[in-house]
Amino acid sequence: MVLLESEQFLTELTRLLQKCWLSGNVFITLKKYDGRTKPIPRKGSVEGFEPSDNKCLLRATDGKKKISTVVSSKEVSFRWLIQTY
Repeated sequence: MVLLESEQFLTELTRLLQKCWLSGNVFITLKKYDGRTKPIPRKGSVEGFEPSDNKCLLRATDGKKKISTVVSSKEVSFRWLIQTY
């Protein structure tokens, strides 16, 4: 999966949507992201991890190509996303 900056993500998302406009699907998912890059161990406590401000992991795929970006939760607006496309 490719982690992109916000502007690059929107550019690539536009390309995916244009490519799949007549035939195909694009799946967009949004998930809370706390900044962890490793899974939480089952036993023991996680020490020294301070979550930063709330962030969201935004992903898009057409089944072949996957793109993603991390944005602040304050920047995320479904209404904006739907109106854009």
